[in-house]
Amino acid sequence: MNKSFTLFSLLIASTVALAQVPEENRFQKVVLTENLNEPLELTILPDERVLFVERHGAVKLYVPATKKTSVIATIPVSTKYSDDSEAEDGLLGASIDPNFAKNHWVYLYYSPAGATPENILARFELKGNTLDLNSKKVILRIPVQRDNCCHTGGSIDWDAHGNLYLSTGDNTSPRASEGYAPIDERPGKGPFDAQKSSSNTADLRGKVIRIHPEADGKYTIPEGNLFPKNADGTYDPKTRPEIYTMGHRNPYRIAVDKKTGFLYWGDVGPDAGKDSTGLGPAAEDEFGQARKAGNFGWPYFVGDNKAYWDYDFETKKSGEKFNPDKPVNNSPNNTGLNELPPAQKAFIWYTAAETKRFPSLGSGGRSAMAGPVYYVDDFKNAKRPFPAYYDKKVFLYEWMRDWIMAVTVSPKGDYVKMERFLPNLKLEHPIDMAFGPNGDLYILEYGQGWFMGNPESKLVRIEYNGGNRKPAVAASVDKKAGAVPFKAQFSSAGTVDFDKDTLQYQWKIVPVGSAAASGAPVILTEPNPAYVFKKKGTYKVSLTVTDSKGLKDTQTMTVQAGNEPPQVSLELTGGNRSFFFPEKPIHYKVNVTDQEDGSLEKSSIPASKVRITAAYQDAEDKPKADMGGHQEAPVTFTAGKTLIEKSDCKACHFQDKKSIGPAFKDVAAKYKSDSKAVDLLSDKIIKGGAGVWGETAMSAHPSIGLPEAGQMVKYILSLADEKAAPVLLQPAGEVFAKIPTGGDPNKGVFKFLAAYTDKGANGMPAQTTEQMLVLKSPTLMFGNADDASKNLMRFKMGENNLLIVTQANTYAYFKGIDLTDITGLDLIVAAPKEQLNAQGGIVEIHDGAADGALLGKTEWIAPNDDPNAFTSKTPPKPFKVPLSGQSGLHDLYFVFKNDNAKGALYVPFSVTFVSK
Repeated sequence: MNKSFTLFSLLIASTVALAQVPEENRFQKVVLTENLNEPLELTILPDERVLFVERHGAVKLYVPATKKTSVIATIPVSTKYSDDSEAEDGLLGASIDPNFAKNHWVYLYYSPAGATPENILARFELKGNTLDLNSKKVILRIPVQRDNCCHTGGSIDWDAHGNLYLSTGDNTSPRASEGYAPIDERPGKGPFDAQKSSSNTADLRGKVIRIHPEADGKYTIPEGNLFPKNADGTYDPKTRPEIYTMGHRNPYRIAVDKKTGFLYWGDVGPDAGKDSTGLGPAAEDEFGQARKAGNFGWPYFVGDNKAYWDYDFETKKSGEKFNPDKPVNNSPNNTGLNELPPAQKAFIWYTAAETKRFPSLGSGGRSAMAGPVYYVDDFKNAKRPFPAYYDKKVFLYEWMRDWIMAVTVSPKGDYVKMERFLPNLKLEHPIDMAFGPNGDLYILEYGQGWFMGNPESKLVRIEYNGGNRKPAVAASVDKKAGAVPFKAQFSSAGTVDFDKDTLQYQWKIVPVGSAAASGAPVILTEPNPAYVFKKKGTYKVSLTVTDSKGLKDTQTMTVQAGNEPPQVSLELTGGNRSFFFPEKPIHYKVNVTDQEDGSLEKSSIPASKVRITAAYQDAEDKPKADMGGHQEAPVTFTAGKTLIEKSDCKACHFQDKKSIGPAFKDVAAKYKSDSKAVDLLSDKIIKGGAGVWGETAMSAHPSIGLPEAGQMVKYILSLADEKAAPVLLQPAGEVFAKIPTGGDPNKGVFKFLAAYTDKGANGMPAQTTEQMLVLKSPTLMFGNADDASKNLMRFKMGENNLLIVTQANTYAYFKGIDLTDITGLDLIVAAPKEQLNAQGGIVEIHDGAADGALLGKTEWIAPNDDPNAFTSKTPPKPFKVPLSGQSGLHDLYFVFKNDNAKGALYVPFSVTFVSK
């Protein structure tokens, strides 16, 4: 077959497939209840009631008819280890019987309160909206240890034959093994040896159990479990017949495909940040699939059967690598068989870094969870079935990374592909999900903090609308307050109807409060009308948009008439208006006028009422309007704060309170005086670590670069100092651009803020106006230029965006640069021979266009053999370009020249503007 035709066919096929993906805006997330206390597992009743459990023992029921959630029972549970530290134990799993409509049975898996260390599977009867605790029948008891953490499992599901599946964790502490295989065989170290549980054929921990519950509260063993009966009908005493799969670490959420019988689970993996000769591979989480009973390897193997070494914790020496074809359990803590079934590979596996085999999974913390398989045929009479596109797809999800994947498998069950389900869906650590009878997907969101009630935790329902959709309304106004009379211009810009229906607009202006008696509502029917407010008061303004089929949506805002907002001006009175220069003065002036209060210039507004601040920040943040008349101290290390907010750090840390990890303020206090703290903690962020703050290991983050980790650490360490109120400046004067300790004079911004809150007028509340002025660092990165020639090579290295000049007579330019008081430019340009075969050249600086007036140029940039030049670890000396006689704003074009070059010229890193 013609190769180009094959590629063309694949392109067409992928385009067709892409077109079939349901539009994301056809899905709606509905919050049913929130502010929960560690919700763990849910089960959907036939009438669409939702029963779910919280770890501390609450059994809750959401009733859609009333839209209310209530506690229907409280189970006494153990949630502490013997040393009184917080455990993962508690009320862990919940499910209803397949024949619930007739028998009303509910199954719970939990850690009973009391001195006996065990977890139990028990059955209860749900009577109406009440769980009858007196109906309890204990079906299965699993002995555990409660001296050390961790790993409970606890998920329950069923197959089409009425068999119950229950996941259990390895009940093993990972601390002594530093994130590798927990196989500590020393006397008294049983809690640190998963060979006592996961790889023990006579133990029910670290397993997925499969049993058939009977009406009398007992159970039978289905055919096809891992260890069959002997010829005489008995079982080997060194095996447990309940075991379906073994070799699991913490299979926290499982799901059974009711059509194929395949079992899926997410196994939360270990914590090692890198491969180690003599110990084993870097940590991986697993999504598992079992088409039949089997051994899935833990603690001898991880992922696709990557093997650990047989490490001796007594001698600190490594033996041989474990053999996945013939794993052997010789631990003194093993009570089962020595020779184990061959280890099976994971279905999908991934590290903290981006995984080449499954790049869609991204990077970050890891907590794999398995959800349901969707079948269209199961929802033929449902109100809102998901589209056929998702037929037979497996829904897998990630507690830490907050995504859901729809995975396509072949008829045999082989992995085909995965895609993000609703990429813009915001989740707060999904911990369980299930489809309800109406076709909706229910999701429990645990929330950000471990071992605590989180206000953002919730039960939600994802609904699909396959028909007409209501318009998405956007309403705005150019002026939300003013002295009467004032004209307001309303706008519906941004309003969309995804079905392209004809729309009708209705603006409704309603006086509220004391103004309500002053007149009837005003109705306007234009998309973007203007209106003059003639009477003082507060008005509720709503825009309702109706489509041609009658569906509508509304957005509301408030407008206040009677008090004109103040006018605030902030300007520089001399010097350069683009850049700050460390330790050099910046002259400024602020003026305020207010229609009712007067002006700052005439002293009717006291200078003390105008809040003016100036401060360095290592990166520009998004300012928040100061509506309360109070300005917080600026955050110096904004870049680090932003990186933390975008990372998975908040899954384990809060700023000022302990979660599973220490509070950032406690970390700052501990390392405040340590001169090596930035290097030490940056290394820990990237590689992971354990033992400083408790049992739980910190995950590795190999995808975070060293510069970014350093920024994060600098922000954390800055929390050791209590934030004093910002120093308020006078309305006019000068300030010096001081760079704080740890700040980089070649980066960041110097930000002025000026704000005034008026006194209010005519009985109307006060109004605040704020102005901001930002001066940039005098060093600009060419990779961040406002624009550049399209045929330049661009890429990211560490925290920098870089350009490689691959062709002569190309350019990069910066808009609106003030050259007042600028005496020259320092350009950092590298022309590495070894890495780039660079030809060298010159850089010309032109005004206004690539062929505009020539302002200056560098000397010849010769190629060099510096191995670090390309990485800028040791940047070369700058090429100096003098400037004179320039002032005001200019668009500066940096044109890259070498008429004889055949290939790359050089790498322009940065330009620094030098002030007199």
